Amino acid sequence: MNYTEQLAMKEKKVSQQLSYFYHGKLEVYDSPDSHYRARSEFRIWHEGDRCDYAMGNITKNGAVSIEECPKVIAPIEKRMWKLLEKINASTEVLKKRLFAVEFLATTTDECLITMLYHRKLDDVWSIEAKELESELDCKIMGRSRKQKVILSDEFVTEKLEIDGKMFAYVQYESGFTQPNPVVNVKMIEWAIKQAKKVGYGDFLESYCGLGNFTLPLSHYFDKVLATEISKRSIHAALENCELNGINNITFARLASEEMTEALNGKREFTRLKDIDLKSYDFSTVLVDPPRAGLDEGTIELISNIEHIIYISCNPETLARDLETLTKTHEVKEAAMYDQFPHTEHVESGVFLQKKS
Repeated sequence: MNYTEQLAMKEKKVSQQLSYFYHGKLEVYDSPDSHYRARSEFRIWHEGDRCDYAMGNITKNGAVSIEECPKVIAPIEKRMWKLLEKINASTEVLKKRLFAVEFLATTTDECLITMLYHRKLDDVWSIEAKELESELDCKIMGRSRKQKVILSDEFVTEKLEIDGKMFAYVQYESGFTQPNPVVNVKMIEWAIKQAKKVGYGDFLESYCGLGNFTLPLSHYFDKVLATEISKRSIHAALENCELNGINNITFARLASEEMTEALNGKREFTRLKDIDLKSYDFSTVLVDPPRAGLDEGTIELISNIEHIIYISCNPETLARDLETLTKTHEVKEAAMYDQFPHTEHVESGVFLQKKS
Protein backbone atom coordinates (compact mmCIF):
# COMPACT_ATOMS: atom_id res chain seq x y z
CA MET A 1 0.00 0.00 0.00
CA ASN A 2 1.11 3.55 -0.60
CA TYR A 3 0.94 5.92 2.37
CA THR A 4 -2.39 7.50 1.37
CA GLU A 5 -4.00 4.05 1.25
CA GLN A 6 -2.49 3.10 4.61
CA LEU A 7 -3.85 6.25 6.23
CA ALA A 8 -7.33 5.66 4.80
CA MET A 9 -7.31 2.09 6.10
CA LYS A 10 -6.32 3.23 9.59
CA GLU A 11 -8.97 5.96 9.56
CA LYS A 12 -11.64 3.42 8.63
CA LYS A 13 -10.51 1.03 11.37
CA VAL A 14 -10.42 3.64 14.15
CA SER A 15 -13.75 5.15 13.01
CA GLN A 16 -15.34 1.70 13.25
CA GLN A 17 -13.85 1.06 16.69
CA LEU A 18 -15.22 4.36 18.02
CA SER A 19 -18.49 4.40 16.04
CA TYR A 20 -20.62 3.27 18.98
CA PHE A 21 -19.42 6.25 21.06
CA TYR A 22 -18.85 9.00 18.48
CA HIS A 23 -20.85 9.84 15.37
CA GLY A 24 -18.92 12.87 14.15
CA LYS A 25 -16.05 13.09 11.67
CA LEU A 26 -12.74 11.70 12.93
CA GLU A 27 -9.93 14.26 12.70
CA VAL A 28 -6.95 12.63 10.98
CA TYR A 29 -3.37 13.79 11.52
CA ASP A 30 -0.89 12.32 9.07
CA SER A 31 2.86 11.87 9.29
CA PRO A 32 5.71 12.52 6.90
CA ASP A 33 5.98 9.43 4.68
CA SER A 34 9.68 9.05 5.53
CA HIS A 35 12.29 10.50 7.92
CA TYR A 36 9.85 10.78 10.83
CA ARG A 37 11.34 8.73 13.67
CA ALA A 38 13.59 10.54 16.18
CA ARG A 39 14.77 7.52 18.12
CA SER A 40 15.86 4.06 17.02
CA GLU A 41 17.83 1.02 18.10
CA PHE A 42 19.90 -1.21 15.84
CA ARG A 43 21.42 -4.58 16.66
CA ILE A 44 24.98 -5.15 15.54
CA TRP A 45 25.89 -8.31 13.59
CA HIS A 46 29.54 -9.41 13.47
CA GLU A 47 30.75 -11.32 10.41
CA GLY A 48 34.51 -11.80 10.43
CA ASP A 49 36.09 -8.39 10.99
CA ARG A 50 33.00 -6.50 9.84
CA CYS A 51 30.06 -5.06 11.79
CA ASP A 52 26.65 -4.32 10.27
CA TYR A 53 23.27 -3.11 11.48
CA ALA A 54 21.04 -6.17 11.27
CA MET A 55 17.83 -7.93 12.22
CA GLY A 56 17.39 -11.62 12.94
CA ASN A 57 16.11 -13.55 9.94
CA ILE A 58 12.77 -15.32 9.88
CA THR A 59 14.32 -18.77 10.36
CA LYS A 60 16.25 -17.51 13.42
CA ASN A 61 19.54 -18.97 12.25
CA GLY A 62 21.23 -15.79 11.01
CA ALA A 63 20.71 -12.11 10.27
CA VAL A 64 19.56 -9.77 7.54
CA SER A 65 21.82 -6.73 7.12
CA ILE A 66 20.16 -3.31 7.13
CA GLU A 67 21.38 -1.27 4.18
CA GLU A 68 18.99 1.67 4.45
CA CYS A 69 16.55 3.04 7.02
CA PRO A 70 14.35 5.80 5.57
CA LYS A 71 12.15 5.98 8.67
CA VAL A 72 14.74 7.79 10.86
CA ILE A 73 14.99 11.58 10.82
CA ALA A 74 17.89 13.21 8.96
CA PRO A 75 20.08 13.87 12.06
CA ILE A 76 20.18 10.09 12.67
CA GLU A 77 20.48 9.02 9.04
CA LYS A 78 23.44 11.25 8.27
CA ARG A 79 25.36 9.89 11.28
CA MET A 80 24.42 6.20 11.43
CA TRP A 81 26.30 5.18 8.29
CA LYS A 82 29.35 7.29 9.13
CA LEU A 83 29.35 5.70 12.59
CA LEU A 84 29.34 2.20 11.10
CA GLU A 85 32.11 3.15 8.69
CA LYS A 86 34.24 4.51 11.54
CA ILE A 87 33.61 1.42 13.70
CA ASN A 88 34.69 -0.89 10.88
CA ALA A 89 37.76 1.22 10.14
CA SER A 90 38.82 1.39 13.79
CA THR A 91 40.89 -0.89 15.93
CA GLU A 92 39.13 -3.57 17.97
CA VAL A 93 38.46 -1.01 20.72
CA LEU A 94 35.16 0.30 19.31
CA LYS A 95 33.85 -2.90 17.72
CA LYS A 96 34.84 -5.61 20.22
CA ARG A 97 31.67 -7.15 21.67
CA LEU A 98 29.50 -4.24 20.50
CA PHE A 99 25.98 -5.64 20.24
CA ALA A 100 23.67 -2.63 19.68
CA VAL A 101 23.57 1.08 18.94
CA GLU A 102 20.77 3.44 20.02
CA PHE A 103 20.08 6.88 18.55
CA LEU A 104 18.10 9.75 20.07
CA ALA A 105 17.89 12.90 17.95
CA THR A 106 16.06 16.22 17.71
CA THR A 107 14.62 18.25 14.86
CA THR A 108 17.36 20.83 15.59
CA ASP A 109 20.15 18.34 14.72
CA GLU A 110 21.24 17.23 18.19
CA CYS A 111 22.03 13.54 18.35
CA LEU A 112 22.91 11.21 21.22
CA ILE A 113 24.41 7.82 20.30
CA THR A 114 24.56 5.04 22.89
CA MET A 115 26.87 2.12 22.13
CA LEU A 116 26.03 -1.09 24.03
CA TYR A 117 28.67 -3.70 24.83
CA HIS A 118 29.08 -7.16 26.33
CA ARG A 119 32.31 -6.10 28.02
CA LYS A 120 33.68 -3.56 30.48
CA LEU A 121 34.63 -0.22 28.90
CA ASP A 122 37.99 1.34 29.75
CA ASP A 123 39.83 4.64 29.24
CA VAL A 124 41.08 3.55 25.82
CA TRP A 125 37.47 3.15 24.67
CA SER A 126 36.64 6.61 26.05
CA ILE A 127 39.51 8.21 24.11
CA GLU A 128 38.49 6.64 20.79
CA ALA A 129 34.78 7.31 21.38
CA LYS A 130 35.56 10.95 22.22
CA GLU A 131 37.32 11.33 18.85
CA LEU A 132 34.26 9.77 17.21
CA GLU A 133 32.02 12.28 19.01
CA SER A 134 33.97 15.14 17.43
CA GLU A 135 33.99 13.59 13.95
CA LEU A 136 30.23 12.93 13.95
CA ASP A 137 29.27 16.17 15.76
CA CYS A 138 27.17 14.27 18.29
CA LYS A 139 27.13 13.03 21.88
CA ILE A 140 28.27 9.48 22.59
CA MET A 141 27.66 7.24 25.60
CA GLY A 142 28.84 3.73 26.33
CA ARG A 143 26.90 1.11 28.25
CA SER A 144 27.74 -2.34 29.50
CA ARG A 145 26.50 -4.39 32.44
CA LYS A 146 26.42 -2.13 35.55
CA GLN A 147 28.41 0.53 33.67
CA LYS A 148 27.49 3.81 32.01
CA VAL A 149 30.17 6.01 30.44
CA ILE A 150 29.02 9.57 29.68
CA LEU A 151 31.52 11.45 27.52
CA SER A 152 29.65 14.78 27.41
CA ASP A 153 25.89 14.59 28.13
CA GLU A 154 23.26 11.88 28.50
CA PHE A 155 20.48 13.98 26.96
CA VAL A 156 19.44 16.07 23.99
CA THR A 157 17.24 19.17 24.05
CA GLU A 158 14.34 19.20 21.60
CA LYS A 159 12.79 22.55 20.66
CA LEU A 160 9.28 22.54 19.25
CA GLU A 161 6.90 25.30 18.17
CA ILE A 162 3.51 24.38 19.59
CA ASP A 163 0.44 26.55 19.02
CA GLY A 164 2.63 29.59 18.31
CA LYS A 165 4.87 29.15 21.38
CA MET A 166 8.37 27.64 21.60
CA PHE A 167 8.98 24.83 24.10
CA ALA A 168 12.26 23.16 25.02
CA TYR A 169 12.31 19.55 26.23
CA VAL A 170 15.33 17.86 27.77
CA GLN A 171 15.15 14.21 26.67
CA TYR A 172 17.30 11.66 28.50
CA GLU A 173 18.83 8.59 26.93
CA SER A 174 16.82 6.06 28.91
CA GLY A 175 13.60 8.06 29.27
CA PHE A 176 10.42 7.77 27.22
CA THR A 177 9.95 10.27 24.39
CA GLN A 178 7.36 10.48 21.65
CA PRO A 179 9.12 8.97 18.61
CA ASN A 180 7.55 11.09 15.86
CA PRO A 181 8.12 14.82 16.56
CA VAL A 182 5.93 16.10 13.71
CA VAL A 183 2.91 14.07 14.80
CA ASN A 184 3.69 14.76 18.46
CA VAL A 185 3.19 18.50 17.85
CA LYS A 186 -0.13 17.76 16.13
CA MET A 187 -1.26 15.65 19.09
CA ILE A 188 -0.39 18.37 21.59
CA GLU A 189 -2.09 21.07 19.51
CA TRP A 190 -5.25 18.93 19.31
CA ALA A 191 -5.20 18.60 23.11
CA ILE A 192 -4.69 22.38 23.43
CA LYS A 193 -7.71 22.96 21.20
CA GLN A 194 -9.81 20.96 23.66
CA ALA A 195 -8.29 22.73 26.68
CA LYS A 196 -9.19 26.13 25.20
CA LYS A 197 -12.84 25.04 25.12
CA VAL A 198 -12.72 24.57 28.90
CA GLY A 199 -10.82 27.70 29.87
CA TYR A 200 -11.13 27.44 33.67
CA GLY A 201 -10.14 25.48 36.76
CA ASP A 202 -7.24 23.17 37.54
CA PHE A 203 -5.74 20.43 35.38
CA LEU A 204 -4.87 16.84 36.34
CA GLU A 205 -2.61 14.63 34.24
CA SER A 206 -1.69 10.99 34.70
CA TYR A 207 1.23 9.33 32.85
CA CYS A 208 2.78 12.77 32.27
CA GLY A 209 6.27 11.53 31.30
CA LEU A 210 8.75 14.38 30.84
CA GLY A 211 5.94 16.94 30.55
CA ASN A 212 5.22 16.52 26.85
CA PHE A 213 1.56 17.57 27.15
CA THR A 214 1.85 19.12 30.61
CA LEU A 215 3.97 22.13 29.73
CA PRO A 216 1.92 23.47 26.79
CA LEU A 217 -1.46 22.74 28.44
CA SER A 218 -0.44 24.44 31.70
CA HIS A 219 -0.99 27.84 30.02
CA TYR A 220 -4.77 27.25 29.92
CA PHE A 221 -5.39 26.32 33.58
CA ASP A 222 -4.84 27.84 37.03
CA LYS A 223 -2.91 25.00 38.65
CA VAL A 224 -1.65 21.66 37.36
CA LEU A 225 -1.01 18.38 39.17
CA ALA A 226 0.85 15.86 37.00
CA THR A 227 1.79 12.32 38.04
CA GLU A 228 4.27 9.80 36.68
CA ILE A 229 5.82 6.62 38.13
CA SER A 230 9.27 6.91 36.50
CA LYS A 231 11.89 8.74 38.59
CA ARG A 232 13.88 9.62 35.47
CA SER A 233 10.80 11.12 33.78
CA ILE A 234 9.89 13.17 36.87
CA HIS A 235 13.47 14.48 36.99
CA ALA A 236 13.23 15.50 33.32
CA ALA A 237 9.77 17.04 33.83
CA LEU A 238 11.01 19.25 36.68
CA GLU A 239 14.01 20.28 34.59
CA ASN A 240 11.75 21.09 31.63
CA CYS A 241 9.44 23.16 33.84
CA GLU A 242 12.38 25.30 34.93
CA LEU A 243 13.78 25.46 31.40
CA ASN A 244 10.48 26.87 30.10
CA GLY A 245 9.84 29.24 33.02
CA ILE A 246 6.57 27.53 34.02
CA ASN A 247 5.63 27.70 37.70
CA ASN A 248 2.03 26.47 38.03
CA ILE A 249 2.80 22.73 37.72
CA THR A 250 3.34 20.32 40.62
CA PHE A 251 4.80 16.93 39.69
CA ALA A 252 4.27 13.87 41.88
CA ARG A 253 5.87 10.45 41.49
CA LEU A 254 2.82 8.21 41.61
CA ALA A 255 1.48 5.33 39.58
CA SER A 256 -2.01 5.82 38.17
CA GLU A 257 -3.52 3.52 40.83
CA GLU A 258 -1.68 5.43 43.59
CA MET A 259 -2.94 8.75 42.23
CA THR A 260 -6.48 7.42 42.49
CA GLU A 261 -5.97 6.27 46.08
CA ALA A 262 -4.42 9.62 47.08
CA LEU A 263 -7.12 11.80 45.50
CA ASN A 264 -9.88 9.65 46.96
CA GLY A 265 -8.32 9.95 50.41
CA LYS A 266 -7.89 6.18 50.73
CA ARG A 267 -4.13 6.30 51.30
CA GLU A 268 -1.51 8.83 52.35
CA PHE A 269 1.86 9.07 50.64
CA THR A 270 5.05 10.56 52.09
CA ARG A 271 5.81 11.76 48.54
CA LEU A 272 2.73 14.03 48.78
CA LYS A 273 3.39 15.51 52.22
CA ASP A 274 4.08 18.98 50.76
CA ILE A 275 1.14 18.92 48.33
CA ASP A 276 -2.31 20.12 49.41
CA LEU A 277 -4.53 17.88 47.30
CA LYS A 278 -7.70 19.50 48.69
CA SER A 279 -6.68 22.86 47.19
CA TYR A 280 -7.24 21.59 43.64
CA ASP A 281 -10.50 22.03 41.77
CA PHE A 282 -10.01 19.93 38.65
CA SER A 283 -12.05 20.92 35.61
CA THR A 284 -10.06 18.74 33.19
CA VAL A 285 -7.97 15.58 33.24
CA LEU A 286 -5.62 14.19 30.59
CA VAL A 287 -4.68 10.51 30.55
CA ASP A 288 -2.19 8.90 28.15
CA PRO A 289 -1.96 5.29 29.39
CA PRO A 290 0.08 2.37 28.04
CA ARG A 291 -1.47 -0.12 25.61
CA ALA A 292 -3.33 -1.89 28.42
CA GLY A 293 -5.50 1.21 28.91
CA LEU A 294 -6.87 2.52 32.23
CA ASP A 295 -7.41 0.57 35.44
CA GLU A 296 -10.90 0.54 37.00
CA GLY A 297 -9.92 2.87 39.84
CA THR A 298 -8.62 5.56 37.49
CA ILE A 299 -11.75 5.30 35.33
CA GLU A 300 -13.88 5.76 38.46
CA LEU A 301 -11.80 8.77 39.54
CA ILE A 302 -11.84 10.64 36.23
CA SER A 303 -15.56 9.94 35.79
CA ASN A 304 -16.09 12.65 38.42
CA ILE A 305 -14.17 15.30 36.45
CA GLU A 306 -16.05 17.54 34.03
CA HIS A 307 -13.76 17.17 31.01
CA ILE A 308 -11.53 14.27 29.95
CA ILE A 309 -8.82 14.28 27.28
CA TYR A 310 -7.89 10.64 26.61
CA ILE A 311 -4.86 9.97 24.38
CA SER A 312 -4.54 6.31 23.46
CA CYS A 313 -1.90 4.15 21.77
CA ASN A 314 -4.41 1.30 21.47
CA PRO A 315 -7.87 2.01 20.00
CA GLU A 316 -9.13 -1.36 21.27
CA THR A 317 -8.53 -0.56 24.96
CA LEU A 318 -9.78 2.99 24.35
CA ALA A 319 -13.07 1.57 23.07
CA ARG A 320 -13.23 -0.76 26.08
CA ASP A 321 -12.69 2.13 28.52
CA LEU A 322 -15.27 4.28 26.71
CA GLU A 323 -17.92 1.68 27.52
CA THR A 324 -17.64 2.85 31.13
CA LEU A 325 -16.71 6.50 30.62
CA THR A 326 -19.68 7.19 28.33
CA LYS A 327 -22.06 6.29 31.16
CA THR A 328 -21.15 9.65 32.70
CA HIS A 329 -19.60 11.54 29.74
CA GLU A 330 -20.25 12.23 26.08
CA VAL A 331 -17.54 12.09 23.40
CA LYS A 332 -17.40 15.56 21.82
CA GLU A 333 -14.31 15.17 19.60
CA ALA A 334 -12.23 12.28 18.30
CA ALA A 335 -8.94 12.20 16.42
CA MET A 336 -6.38 9.80 14.96
CA TYR A 337 -2.63 10.45 14.85
CA ASP A 338 -0.39 8.37 12.62
CA GLN A 339 2.72 8.18 14.82
CA PHE A 340 3.92 4.97 13.14
CA PRO A 341 3.56 5.03 9.33
CA HIS A 342 4.02 1.71 7.50
CA THR A 343 2.91 -0.26 10.58
CA GLU A 344 -0.50 -1.30 11.90
CA HIS A 345 -0.09 0.87 15.02
CA VAL A 346 -2.04 4.08 15.42
CA GLU A 347 -2.68 6.63 18.20
CA SER A 348 -6.08 8.15 18.85
CA GLY A 349 -7.67 10.69 21.14
CA VAL A 350 -11.10 11.64 22.44
CA PHE A 351 -12.42 14.64 24.30
CA LEU A 352 -15.28 13.90 26.69
CA GLN A 353 -17.62 16.21 28.55
CA LYS A 354 -19.76 15.27 31.53
CA LYS A 355 -23.42 14.72 30.70
CA SER A 356 -25.78 17.31 32.11
